Amino acid sequence: MSSRIEILNAGGYRSDGRRQYELRTISIDLSPRGSGADGSATLSHGLTQVSVCVFGPREAKMRSQTFHDRANINVEIGIAAFSSSERRKRGRGDKRVLELSHTLKATFEPVIQTSLYPRSQIDIYIQVLQQDGGLLQACVNATTLALINAGIPLYDFVCAVTGGVHSTSPLLDLTLLEENDLPNVTVAVMPRTGKVALVTMETRLHVDRFEEIFRLAGEAGKVIHGEMKRAVKERTQDLVNAMQSVGKAAGTEVVDEY
Repeated sequence: MSSRIEILNAGGYRSDGRRQYELRTISIDLSPRGSGADGSATLSHGLTQVSVCVFGPREAKMRSQTFHDRANINVEIGIAAFSSSERRKRGRGDKRVLELSHTLKATFEPVIQTSLYPRSQIDIYIQVLQQDGGLLQACVNATTLALINAGIPLYDFVCAVTGGVHSTSPLLDLTLLEENDLPNVTVAVMPRTGKVALVTMETRLHVDRFEEIFRLAGEAGKVIHGEMKRAVKERTQDLVNAMQSVGKAAGTEVVDEY
């Protein structure tokens, strides 16, 4: 059943006022959440918002989860009941949640330098706060930022975006309305190396359209990378400034004492 709202009007505008290739507003917060995590990030793509906390590397709780040559990556996802209009409670055993966890684990295992931390575990806890399309891309991007914030070495950033096709017109960064109506694909790229970390498609997409949307999503990933890199630099600068302030204060106290 098609939606009553026009996906793309005659003027080339989408239902939320964006152009075909225009991305939603990205909001990034890398300040600590007060959870005691080693690193955290809250990220929004439009009205979709997720928060990620990273703990570790630390000792694995179970021996079966310990690898002698690398760290084990554990991904757990919680979806707030108020995050979407369907008000359906999704527990950890929910099929959709398990699929999402597995996809994220498979995406980040080759990107994290796990061999540096043998016999340890890195826990990634994702909380979905709001859903309006592009949930996987938001989880990927927020997880990248939280891992960097935790100081865990990565081979590269992982930057994801969802793309779809309306008739013959490609669209980027889909809302929930668009995702429900259009064949779509989520692509995650690593900008420095140019490698593709993830391609996932839950709907059928004509092969002639796939190549175009794949290329566009890769280019959009580089734009998102710029936003993510800027947020990391600002966070790093804030930490440097805070350390310098503490150092100056300590130096003043030492001078006064003597």
